[in-house]
Amino acid sequence: MLVVADGNGSYGSSSRMSSNINLNKNKDSSVSISKMDLIIPFSPEVPCDNNGQRMWWAFLASSMVTFFGGLFIILLWRTLKYLWTVCCHCNIKNKEAQKVNNPMNSQADGPTKNQNDKEDVPVSEVGWMTSVKDWAGVMISAQTLTGRVLVVLVFALSIGALGIYFIDSSDPIESCQNFYKDFTLQIDMAFNVFFLLYFGLRFIAANDKLWFWLEVNSVVDFFTVPPVFVSVYLNRSWLGLRFLRALRLIQFSEILQFLNILKTSNSIKLVNLCSIFISTWLTAAGFIHLVENSGDPWENFQNSQPLSYWECVYLLMVTMSTVGYGDVYARTTLGRLFMVFFILGGLAMFASYVPEIIELIGNRKKYGGSYSAVNGRKHIVVCGHITLESVSNFLKDFLHKDRDDVNVEIVFLHNISPNLELEALFKRHFTQVEFYQGSVLNPHDLARVKIESADACLILANKYCADPDAEDASNIMRVISIKNYHPKIRIITQMLQYHNKAHLLNIPSWNWKEGDDAICLAELKAGFIAQSCLAQGLSTMLANLFSMRSYIKIEEDTWQKYYLEGVANEMYTEYLSSAFVGLSFPTVCELCYVKLKLLLIAIEYKSEQRESSILINPGNHVKMQEGTLGFFIASDAKEVKRAFFYCKACHDDITDPKRIKKCGCKRMTYSKMSVYKRMKLACCFDCGRSEHDCSCMSGSVHSNMDSLQRAFPLSSVSVHDCSTSLRAFEDEHPSTLSPKKKQRNGGMRNSPNCSPKMTRHDPLLIPGNEQIENMDTSVKRYDSTGMFHWCPSNDIEKAILTRSEASMTVLSGHVVVCIFGDVTSALVGLRNLVMPLRASNFHYHELKPIVFVGSLDYLKREWETLHNFPKVSILPGTPLSRADLRAVNINLCDMCVILSANQSNIDDASLQDKECILATLNIKSMQFDDSIGILQANSQGFTPPGMDRSSPDNSPVHGLVRQTSITTGSNIPIITELVNDSNVQFLDQDDDDDPDTELYLTQPFACGTAFAISVLDSLMSATYFNDNILTLIRTLVTGGATPELEGLLAEENALRGGYSTPQTLANRDRCRVAQLALYDGPFADLGDGGCYGDLFCKALKTYNMLCFGIYRLRDAHLSTPGQCTKRYVITNPPYEFELVPTDLIFCLMQFDHNAGQSRVSLSHSSHSSHSSSKKSSSVHIPATNRQNRSSKAREARDKQKKEMVYR
Repeated sequence: MLVVADGNGSYGSSSRMSSNINLNKNKDSSVSISKMDLIIPFSPEVPCDNNGQRMWWAFLASSMVTFFGGLFIILLWRTLKYLWTVCCHCNIKNKEAQKVNNPMNSQADGPTKNQNDKEDVPVSEVGWMTSVKDWAGVMISAQTLTGRVLVVLVFALSIGALGIYFIDSSDPIESCQNFYKDFTLQIDMAFNVFFLLYFGLRFIAANDKLWFWLEVNSVVDFFTVPPVFVSVYLNRSWLGLRFLRALRLIQFSEILQFLNILKTSNSIKLVNLCSIFISTWLTAAGFIHLVENSGDPWENFQNSQPLSYWECVYLLMVTMSTVGYGDVYARTTLGRLFMVFFILGGLAMFASYVPEIIELIGNRKKYGGSYSAVNGRKHIVVCGHITLESVSNFLKDFLHKDRDDVNVEIVFLHNISPNLELEALFKRHFTQVEFYQGSVLNPHDLARVKIESADACLILANKYCADPDAEDASNIMRVISIKNYHPKIRIITQMLQYHNKAHLLNIPSWNWKEGDDAICLAELKAGFIAQSCLAQGLSTMLANLFSMRSYIKIEEDTWQKYYLEGVANEMYTEYLSSAFVGLSFPTVCELCYVKLKLLLIAIEYKSEQRESSILINPGNHVKMQEGTLGFFIASDAKEVKRAFFYCKACHDDITDPKRIKKCGCKRMTYSKMSVYKRMKLACCFDCGRSEHDCSCMSGSVHSNMDSLQRAFPLSSVSVHDCSTSLRAFEDEHPSTLSPKKKQRNGGMRNSPNCSPKMTRHDPLLIPGNEQIENMDTSVKRYDSTGMFHWCPSNDIEKAILTRSEASMTVLSGHVVVCIFGDVTSALVGLRNLVMPLRASNFHYHELKPIVFVGSLDYLKREWETLHNFPKVSILPGTPLSRADLRAVNINLCDMCVILSANQSNIDDASLQDKECILATLNIKSMQFDDSIGILQANSQGFTPPGMDRSSPDNSPVHGLVRQTSITTGSNIPIITELVNDSNVQFLDQDDDDDPDTELYLTQPFACGTAFAISVLDSLMSATYFNDNILTLIRTLVTGGATPELEGLLAEENALRGGYSTPQTLANRDRCRVAQLALYDGPFADLGDGGCYGDLFCKALKTYNMLCFGIYRLRDAHLSTPGQCTKRYVITNPPYEFELVPTDLIFCLMQFDHNAGQSRVSLSHSSHSSHSSSKKSSSVHIPATNRQNRSSKAREARDKQKKEMVYR
């Protein structure tokens, strides 16, 4: 309020008035009012000094006196100190001159004085000056916790004081204020007292007091702190230069660095630019606000204009940007003069700072945030080679609808931002996928993606890189970085080269038992191809099993219809119901297939030491334990739940497997069944008799089992645990069982709860003591683990064949490996191809000879890993030479494998497979003579492998017709490795595949004649959801590679020979994949129109063979089949699927020890007048006393057994 004081009272106006107008209105006033009166607003309650006079000069004077007074004192002190130093220097020179003139006195007095001076000065200096200075330096230093807290607090209070200024800027520039009633003034006073104390600390700690006095922060304190004390004294407030507190914003980046918020150079630079720009802008606006609202002093403050602070901010912005709308402008001379100079600096700052700020903001990573974990939802981190192809393949399999609800979020981390196509892919899956830009080698980026709470980390490799070893080294470094950050994280990584897996074992926190896995693409690729050499088409079947494929329904009766029905099957795991406890594996397998429509192929087996191992089709000697994990082939995960929900009491009479769901039955009947009863049921299933007729278990055993049950009435002891006690009891009390029954019923076998490496004393399963004694234990035939055939190291010169030597050698039933490579090519790891073909579950005479055709320079580099395998030869040459191919009798081979090590040296993806495609087409166009007839005539009755007719009468391949000669190369069994999936269209000239067709839908892949490494991408997601899947696949395709073997190869890089022991020989007793022909032998009656389910049950009951697919001629479904000899794969056909005589059946065979001595090779060759490929892999069926039983007795036994199982 504008107030005029007179003798009668006071009145006010809301606007400023000139002194002349006021004098006219108060002509009779006794008080003479000058022009400075009537402009200071005050209320009657506030006693303002000088009765309304302006006192701005008092506030300004306090700041100026403080600044210049302190500056004068500092300069005076420096001057006096300088003069004192000069005087002291002169005195020292005079004393030195006196010493020269009077040496005797100086020698007597000098030492004492000097010693006293040296003692006094340091003591006084250290006593208080240095200590206080050091203490002050520690208090304001940001390197200590106290200093950081103090610095941050000063900055926060400065911003608070600036906020108070913003509030007070809405009031007049100068007004009367009562300190005891004005809340904002009290807060501002408290802040400035703290600033004063902090200023004292800074002053004490400063080494150069003059420079400290001239610092920006000191100047800010000079013009903001003293006016507050003047305000309290005068009971009035002057807005004045308090806007200088905005200059404290310049230190904003330093504060954020102290708090470890800013760590990158770009972020620090961005904050610096923004803080300097904003602080300059706000400070200049404060000055314009002051002078425009006050006016020019020489104009007696008459040219002022009312502008708010934010209008001044707006004015400064349009001035800096040179826009200048003209709606707001400066009227005072001081304001206009300031604007002239500000435009020069402000325009330069605006033109330089703003573009740089925009550039820094624009260059900030779009994907530079942090992952926010969602409660109740797991997440995985995927890194490595992140491209559109690799990510799309991964997501397609990981998020497939056949899986259970995948409640997992996928976080991709890569140091390169995604392109538009990849970004669009991420947006399509935005509910489950997030991308962040960064590197796993940076701990900060690992923290951003919350690697410590991630369920797993998956590392993708670049399968098409030019240097596989460098790519593996990069992924190993990623593993090291992740494990160093969080040792407990589960890591699944892809590796390109097998020998690089050894480096992972050097990482202390790498533990495959805790879920860490390395998927070696070279190892698995070679293993898949090697298994195709034993059973053509198996690579396609296995690749489809662990890949998630949607069912594509085709109405037409074509080969694609049956192939795609099999493609829809995948491999799953599920725990078996307790209804299966005590039953043998074949019994459970038959029940699952017939009753539940599930194919059980393996179980997870736990020994007494709680060590887990996977047993594939283990046979009758393995009984189901409580909580056994089964491996199933089914179309989706929901179907596999039937094995877990199955209850004999509730589901025994159900014919539709879809009705088998979780029931409320507690299975009390089965759980209360005596252990003896359950064990006897299992024993009766094996011997094939009814429960009443079976005498497998004596009365003494019964009484022992009853006592065992009384001792453990509520224990979930499996039949195997009980059988252990049973054998211990029988050792003390001889059983009434006859030796033959003991042999047949396995009464002397070890419990499956024992280690799988324990010897099972069954002559049908492992060699007996006599067999072991007959073996030459001084000869090393197998490696130290007993998993592979072994021979002493061979020199490569002995393995090399010339073209003439190869022609003279009668090669038949062998494997020809055509390899393209030179001295500079990356190694493909041929050892992984040879190892499955030299597995110890083959007898020596069953091993297929392997002939490598390729560059000798390249094969010399691979030979170090091959020289310990028998029956390996090398023909130096080129696979494109027909002379070399004829020399190795390629028309008589069991399989021709075409590989290339030169795949990564070509930029054009379409040309990466040119050598393999040319070699394939070259072989298919070759013509041959009747080689079989010539071979038999010249070999004096020699029969190639697979044509032996001395098989037992009930052999599944008995009565094989003589192989017909291959006269055209198109009938030679070939498997070609491809790098680029689209190149599969060039392998078959007679197919109608579209170039854009997915690989698994093409004819060459369906027929098993093409294999691409891209199909192995699905193993990443399959391994994440179940690491046992990878173990099962590796067990199937590598021939028995184990982590222990990998550790041995990491030490020596070669297999080490070992002497035969019962333990190593027991390792031979494992399944292998084979193919059965249906046109002859004991299954011939089912080959012509029989049901696949009947074949499945017959093979399982009679020979413990587990059938899991069909290899059928492409045109077999036609009423008039053509001459096409191509076959395709059908995975897990239904029970009622009709068979044809030309079918070949994929099966898992048991190992037969007797075949090694008798050399009775029951071949299951697939060559016939209806087949294009010869199979010299042998199927050995043990000739037991079951073979002598009549068919009537066998049928009666099967009927009783079925009734027992399905009851």
